[in-house]
Amino acid sequence: MNTLLIEIGCEEIPAGYILPALNAFKESILSALDKSRIDHGEARVFGTPRRLALMVEGVGDMQATNTSTLTGPPERAGFDENGKPTLAAEKFAAKAGVAVQDIRVEDTPKGRYLVAVIEEKCESAVLILESILPKEILDIPFPKSMRWGDLSISFARPIISLVGLLGAKILDFKVGNIKSSSYIFGHPFMSPGKYKVTAAEKYIETAEAAGVIPDIEKRRAELVRAVNALAKDQHARILEDEDLVDTVTNLVESPFPVVGTFDEEFLEVPQEVLITAMREHQKYFALVDEKGRLLPKFIAVNNTRAKDMKLVAKGHEKVLRARLSDAKFFYRTDLQSSLDGFAEKLKTVTFHEKLGSMYEKTLRIGTLAKYLAGVSAYPDKTALSENLDRAAHLCKADLVSHVVVEFTNLQGIIGRAYALKAGEKEDVAHAVEQHYRPVYSGGKLPENPCAALLAVADKLDTICGCFSVDLIPTGGADPYALRRQGIGIIQIMIGENLVFSLLSMIEKALEPFVSDPVKKQEIALKVKEFLQNRMVNILTDMGFSKEAVNSALWASFDNIPDVAARVKALDALRKEPDFEPLSITFKRVENIIRKSDQALGLAVDESLFQDSSEGALYTAVRGVRQKTEALIKAGQYEEALSAIAGLRPAVDAFFVGVMVMAEDENLRKNRLALLSSVSGLFKDIADFSMI
Repeated sequence: MNTLLIEIGCEEIPAGYILPALNAFKESILSALDKSRIDHGEARVFGTPRRLALMVEGVGDMQATNTSTLTGPPERAGFDENGKPTLAAEKFAAKAGVAVQDIRVEDTPKGRYLVAVIEEKCESAVLILESILPKEILDIPFPKSMRWGDLSISFARPIISLVGLLGAKILDFKVGNIKSSSYIFGHPFMSPGKYKVTAAEKYIETAEAAGVIPDIEKRRAELVRAVNALAKDQHARILEDEDLVDTVTNLVESPFPVVGTFDEEFLEVPQEVLITAMREHQKYFALVDEKGRLLPKFIAVNNTRAKDMKLVAKGHEKVLRARLSDAKFFYRTDLQSSLDGFAEKLKTVTFHEKLGSMYEKTLRIGTLAKYLAGVSAYPDKTALSENLDRAAHLCKADLVSHVVVEFTNLQGIIGRAYALKAGEKEDVAHAVEQHYRPVYSGGKLPENPCAALLAVADKLDTICGCFSVDLIPTGGADPYALRRQGIGIIQIMIGENLVFSLLSMIEKALEPFVSDPVKKQEIALKVKEFLQNRMVNILTDMGFSKEAVNSALWASFDNIPDVAARVKALDALRKEPDFEPLSITFKRVENIIRKSDQALGLAVDESLFQDSSEGALYTAVRGVRQKTEALIKAGQYEEALSAIAGLRPAVDAFFVGVMVMAEDENLRKNRLALLSSVSGLFKDIADFSMI
C-alpha cells in the first residue's frame, strides 16, 4: 500500500474555483479507483491559487482479483456419449476465454450445465493511474475554462507543472505539453524554483519548506491568527466575515497581513459603503472598535513578506483611497437628490418588458401589502397601512442611486441609510432594507411587521407576475429566482405567524396581471402548487419526515403557519411506539370512506346499531369531538392528535364486530356515516392515507 499524490501546478486560479474543483476531483479519482478495483483509503485535498493537489492513502499496488462465473450449454450438448467436448463446448470455451479442459459441469436448478470460471487480468495500479489521470485532470469542472498556446485542451488557467507519485514511484503521464515529474514549484516570490518531492508522504513538508502552505485549513487558521493579532495590536477587532476569510485564504499561498489606514473624512460615508469598497474591490478586512463602530483602518493580506511592510501598507492605502474617493463622490452626489426623486426615476427602469416598470411594481407592492395588513392579526392596522404605503413607495428608489449603481449588493441597505437621514420613520427605513430578506434559505428574516408584509408582497408580486406571462421555472432553470422567493414567503409567514388565506393572497396579487376570472383561478392554483412544493422542501430540511409533511399538506394547504404546526404535531405522534398500528387503523378508515360516497352528509342513526361496538364507537367519537374542537381551534394539534389516537381501540373493535359494507343498504350507510365521523375528526389535521 502506498500514498498517491497528484499536484496540478497552474497560473493563478480564481479563489472561488479552488474548493469546488478539488472536491469534484477527489470524488472523481476515488470513483475511478473503485471502478478499476484498486484498493484505497482516505483522500485529502490541498490547494492554493497556483496548485490543486490530492493525496489518497493506502492505494493498492495491483487491481483486486475479479472472478466471475459464466454458464454455458447443458452437459448433454457440451459432451458426446464418449465424454468428449463437442463443438458447442469449444465455442463456449472460446467465448469465456478459457481452455476446453478448464470447463466444468455443475448442477443447477435447470439441470447439469457447463460452467467456466473467468478471472479478469490484473494490472498494476501504476499503469492504470498513468492511463486515467490525463482525462481525470482535464475533466475537473470550472465555471469558466480557457485555452492557451496552440493546445486543444482547456483548464481554469494554463497548467505549468504536473506531479504524480505513488509512494516514491513517479507516474509517467502527460497533459497537453506538460509531462509529469516529482518536482513542485515553490512560492513564486519567496522561494522560486523547483523542489523535488521524494515521496508522496513528503509533499506537505516539501511545500512548506518552499514557502507554501498547501493545507487550506492550516493556511486559513494561520491567516485568522495573524489578522486577529494585528487587529489586537490596534486595539480593535476585524469585522466578522467568514466568507471573506475563505476568499482571502485562497488568494495567497502563505498569508502576510499588514495594517493600513485611511482618512477620517471618509467616515462621513455610510459605513456599509466603506466596508463594501474594502471587501468587494480590495478583499481588505475592516476594523471596528469594541462598540462595533468602523475605524479608519483596515488589514490587507499579502502573498509575500516584503522587507519593508510599511511601504506595502502605503501601496494598499493609495489604492483604497481612490476607491473611497469614488464612494464619497457618489454618496455626496446622491445627497443632492431625495428618495422621492429617485422613486420618480423608477418610471424609466424596466422591471420586465411584459410586466411594466419598477415604479409600477412599487405601486402593486403597496396595494398588496396594505391588503395583507388588513387581513393580518397585527394591531393598529391604520398606522401599519400608512407605513407600508410609504415603504412601498421608497423600497426600490435606491436602485437608481449612484452608490447602488456602483455597489449593487448595497441595494436596500443604502435605501435604509438615506431614509433615516431624510427623517423617515424607523419602521419604514428598515422595511426598505429588509424587504429583500431572506436573501437565501435560512437567512435573516424581516424584523418588523411593515418589513415582513412588504417582503411577502414584493416576492409574491414577482412570482405571480412571472407565472401570468408563463415565466415559470423548469428543471434547473430559474432565471428570476422564483424558487428562492417562494421559500422566502413561506419562511416569513411561518416566522411572523401570518395566518391569512394563501389562495386569497395569491388571487389578490394576480389582479393587476389577469382580468379573466377563469384564467386567474387557473394561475392561482399553479402558484399555490409551486409554493406547496417549496413548503415540502422547507419542512423536510427542518428535519420533519416526508410522510408527515405530505400527510399534513394533503389535508389542507391554505394557512402556512397552521401547516407547520400540524406537521410538527404529526411528526411527534409518529415517534410514539404504537404509531404504526394506529396509522394502519386510521388509514383503513380513510380508504373505506374514500372508496364510497354513500355516507356523505348522512347523520348516524343509533337505532340501526346491531353490535355493541357501534354504540361504543359512537359515544367515543362524540367525547373526542368535544375535546378536539377547542384544541384544533387553538392550534394545539399534538394534544388533539393524542385525543384522537385514543379512539383506536374502539375503531378496531368496530371492525371486528361488524361488516361495514353490509348487504342491507341502511346498515351499510349508517356504518359508513359512523366511520365518516371518525375521519372528520382528523381530516383537517392530516391525511393518514399518505402515511
